[in-house]
Amino acid sequence: MMKKRPIAVDLFAGAGGMTLGFEQAGFDVLGAVELDPIHCAVHKFNFPFWKVLCKSVEDITGLEIRNSSEIDNQEIDVVFGGPPCQGFSLIGKRSFDDPRNSLVFHFIRLVLELQPKFFVMENVKGMTVGKHKEFIAEIIEKFENNGYKINHNYQVLNAANYGVPQNRERLFLLGCRQDLELPNYPAKITHPTKSKTSAKLPATPTVLEALQDLPTIENYPELYHQDWVVADFGKPSNYGMQMRNLCVEKTNYSYSRKFDNNILTSSLRTKHNPESIERFASTPHGKNEPISRFYKLDPEGLCNTLRAGTANNKGAFTSPRPIHPFIPRCITVREAARLHSYPDWFRFHPTKWHGFRQIGNSVPPLLAQAVAAEIIKVLNVETAQPKGVKISDELSLLTLDMSEAAKYFGVNPHVIEPRTRKK
Repeated sequence: MMKKRPIAVDLFAGAGGMTLGFEQAGFDVLGAVELDPIHCAVHKFNFPFWKVLCKSVEDITGLEIRNSSEIDNQEIDVVFGGPPCQGFSLIGKRSFDDPRNSLVFHFIRLVLELQPKFFVMENVKGMTVGKHKEFIAEIIEKFENNGYKINHNYQVLNAANYGVPQNRERLFLLGCRQDLELPNYPAKITHPTKSKTSAKLPATPTVLEALQDLPTIENYPELYHQDWVVADFGKPSNYGMQMRNLCVEKTNYSYSRKFDNNILTSSLRTKHNPESIERFASTPHGKNEPISRFYKLDPEGLCNTLRAGTANNKGAFTSPRPIHPFIPRCITVREAARLHSYPDWFRFHPTKWHGFRQIGNSVPPLLAQAVAAEIIKVLNVETAQPKGVKISDELSLLTLDMSEAAKYFGVNPHVIEPRTRKK
C-alpha cells in the first residue's frame, strides 16, 4: 500500500475547483496549467505550495510540466482536466480536424506525453447527445491506440448527488493504462431533497442550508467598494460547518489553510435599480424573473446550474446570476461559491465578473473529490489527514488586473483578448 500522497496534474486549471477536489481526496496536484493570467494568480493564491504554469496547453510539453514543477521524473498517478469543446457543428468531417477541438487533441497529447496511470476528462453533458457521440468515439479510439483503456459506459454525473446544493450535470471520461484496473464511477452520496428515490442516502443540502449562516451584506456598506469585511455569521447548517472549516469531514484530506473565520470575503455588493428590486421581490421562488430571465432561488430546493458567461474575446457577456431567495438582489460571489461547494477560505478575484467566471467555469470541488476518491481506491493508497497549516498570504495576487497578472507571470497581456464594453 502506497504511503505518500499520489501525484496529479490539472491541465485546464482555472481558479482550481478540480485541483481542490483532488487535493481533498488525497492527491498532491504538483502541476497545473492555465492560460488566463488572472485565473493563474487566484490559483497560485489558493495553492501556494504547488506550481501553476501560465501557458496554453497548445504551447506546453509534458517534459516542461515535469521540469517546471516538483514532479521531475516521478511517476504521475492522474492527469485531469476539462478541455473546452466548440466544434460540434461540422458534419461529415472527423471532429479532430476541426480547429475548434484542438484543445481536446492537446489534452490527449499531454496525457500520452506524461504517461500517468489514470486520466479524467470532464466535459459538457451535450457531448453525449446525437452526433457528438462520434467525437467521444474518436477520443476513445485515440487513447486505445496508444496504450490506454477507457470505460465505454461513460457517465454524466450530477453534482447534486455528491453533496453539492446545485443541479449541475457533467460528463466524465475515466481511463487508465492498459496494465491497470479502471476506476468505478462514484456511487451517489446524497439525493436531492425533492426526490423520493434513494431514501437511504442523506439529503443534498438545500439553498437555505448553504446560505443560512452567511452575514447579511446589506448591513455592510464597505462592501460597495471592497469584497471583504469582518462580519457577524449566523448559525451554520452541517454543510455550512463544512464550508467554514468549523468541522473537517473524515473524507477530506486537504491541507489546512490559515484563515480567519470572522472575515466574509468575495462579497462585493451590486447596486440594482428600484425597478429591478421590485421585479426580483415579486418573482416566486423557483421561477425566472420575466425581464432579466434571472432564476430566483428556492430556499428548500437546489441552485440552478451556475454559468460562467463568456470570455473577453467572446463578447464578455455576464452570465445571469440567480436571485437571492429572501433579498431582492443577485447573489454574491461568496454565495455562489457556497452553492458550488467551495470552502470559505477559498478566495476569488474581487470583481463580480471574474469571480463568477471562476466559479461558473469550474467543477464543484465535492464532485471532483468523489471522482478522485475512486482513483484513490484503485491506487490502493493509505490516505491520512496532512499535518500543519498552509498559509496563503500573497493577497496582492487576488487584485491584479489582466496586464498586472500577465506581467507577474511574464506572459503577453493580450493572451486573453481585451474585454470590450458596450458603449
